[in-house]
Amino acid sequence: MVVAAGLYFVIRHHGAPGGVSSSEHSLAPNFSLLDITGQRVELSSYRGKVVLLDFWATWCDPCRDEIPHFIELQDKYREPGLQVIGVSMDDGPEPVREFSRRFKMNYPVVLGNANTGELYGGVLGLPMAFLIGRDGRIRARHIGATDSAVFEQEIVNLLRSKTDSSSPESQP
Repeated sequence: MVVAAGLYFVIRHHGAPGGVSSSEHSLAPNFSLLDITGQRVELSSYRGKVVLLDFWATWCDPCRDEIPHFIELQDKYREPGLQVIGVSMDDGPEPVREFSRRFKMNYPVVLGNANTGELYGGVLGLPMAFLIGRDGRIRARHIGATDSAVFEQEIVNLLRSKTDSSSPESQP
C-alpha cells in the first residue's frame, strides 16, 4: 500500500517515467509478442478497435480480482469493437497458461517483459491498464486496482465516440 501511494505521488506530480506521456494522447507503442499458445500478437493489428491493455501477473492478487471483470467486458463489448489484451509479467508461460485455462480467459494473453513495460513508461506496479482508442492513441491509464465500472464507462465512451479526440484521458 505504501509503494502504491508513493507511485501515485510520483506519477501525479512528476509524470510517468519513460515512454508514455500522461499529458497528451500519445500513440500507443506497438509490440509484437508471443501469446500463451505461441502465436504472435501485434498491437497495431487491433487498430480500429478500442483496446484495454492490461499489465498483470498470476501472483498479483489485485490483478486476479480484475480479470473476471475483464472477461465480462470482453463478452459484453466484443461486437461493438472492444479487444482486451492481457500482458503477463510473469517469469514464464506455464503459470499463465494454467491461470488462463482455470479462469477461462476469453482474450489474448501475451508474455511481456521489461522491454514491453518500458515502452509504456515502466511498469512500476501491477496491475496497470491502458485504454487505447480506435485511432491507436492512449486515452486512459490506470495504476493499481480500478473499479470495473470505471473501465466500463470509459470503454462505452470510446466505443460511442466517432473520433477519439474528445475523450478525456484518465489520470491515476
